[in-house]
Amino acid sequence: MMNQPDTTYKIDTGKFKKPFFEMGPIRPPSEGADYSLLLRVVRNCPWNRCLFCSTYKTEKFGYRSVEEVKEDIDVAKALYDEIKSASWKLGLGGSVNNDLMRAIVHGNPEIYGDGEGLPIQNLVNVANWIVSGGRTVFLQDADALIMRTPELVEVLEYLKRTFPTVERITSYARAKTCNRKTLEELKDLHKAGLSRLHVGLESGNNDVLSFMQKGVTREEHIAGGRKVVESGISLSEYYMPGLGGKKWSKAHALDSASALSEINADFIRVRSLIVRKGTLLYDTFTGGGFEPLGEDEMVDEIALFVENLNCHSYIISDQMSNLLFEVEGQLPDDKEKILERISRYQQKSAMKKLEFRLKRRLQSYLGVYGYLDEELDAKITEAMEDIQSEAPDAAEKVNQAIAALKQGFV
Repeated sequence: MMNQPDTTYKIDTGKFKKPFFEMGPIRPPSEGADYSLLLRVVRNCPWNRCLFCSTYKTEKFGYRSVEEVKEDIDVAKALYDEIKSASWKLGLGGSVNNDLMRAIVHGNPEIYGDGEGLPIQNLVNVANWIVSGGRTVFLQDADALIMRTPELVEVLEYLKRTFPTVERITSYARAKTCNRKTLEELKDLHKAGLSRLHVGLESGNNDVLSFMQKGVTREEHIAGGRKVVESGISLSEYYMPGLGGKKWSKAHALDSASALSEINADFIRVRSLIVRKGTLLYDTFTGGGFEPLGEDEMVDEIALFVENLNCHSYIISDQMSNLLFEVEGQLPDDKEKILERISRYQQKSAMKKLEFRLKRRLQSYLGVYGYLDEELDAKITEAMEDIQSEAPDAAEKVNQAIAALKQGFV
């Protein structure tokens, strides 16, 4: 067993075609929970105009060649082999832990010296992937499906040959891209190893889609989604409560429910709207062109949405933007249970709602960052004291504190 703090391991850089493989900025929470290997097959977003999104706003879309992606897969494989080799040579029997990671980092200061950047991100990603069993891979960035079908097939097949343990390969895709692919193309991709696509429906209402500049219609969402389902690829669709604001809230909920009922995806994932600084939507909001829902109004919208779903999807609320993680279950069997959970929140007193909201939002924030800076801590403390004393301005203080917390949500 390795327990010496000064133990180091020198990586054989001669096995690497280049120092690191590319990784994009985001992946679905489900891929994070499974510690998926992250491989970038395209850079950024080919559309990049949605008002509510800031992820790729300062970046241009880039199409990567098959050879580039294969080189990245080779680098990931070399790093995988080096981590496993280090474990055996240092007496850990193939297991990966913090001691091993320290030995690799300290033994290669020319690569990991500052503890930042892609090399360290690669190391952590591959190490966590080994610990998880090396079974899942997520292809980045925003629309991996936009790759030419024969090229993406080649990437998928090479990935599976290189890592035989891989059982699931997933990616993000735009609904318009899904709709443009033929059914046979999607079936070919599924056969080659593409297991699941994550698609941002966001809304099934054309007014909302147009206002938010999604670049896709309700009809294209439905056609593309149904085509993916028919191909055998698992489909995860995203619904964004609050995206219609006060103006379209009811229509947004009802039209999103009917669109998703027609698609009948394997999963419906709830991602509540946060109007983030740095987005075009924030500029529209501050200019008076968009009126966001309050937290309780958002809950009411979700209830209306769930009530009108008629499909066999699994609905899940697995992102920190959501207030009620309890919105989860298999439809249609669990619909009434989900609505009962929502109703329990709706029936709370005004002060109990404020307390629940503040504690839940604080829990989500601390789960990512681990601490509060002084300014944010003061806002939270003041809001909590107002709740306890049932101060007249408690709602205002809580809303201000939550708004500050939400700016850090990812």
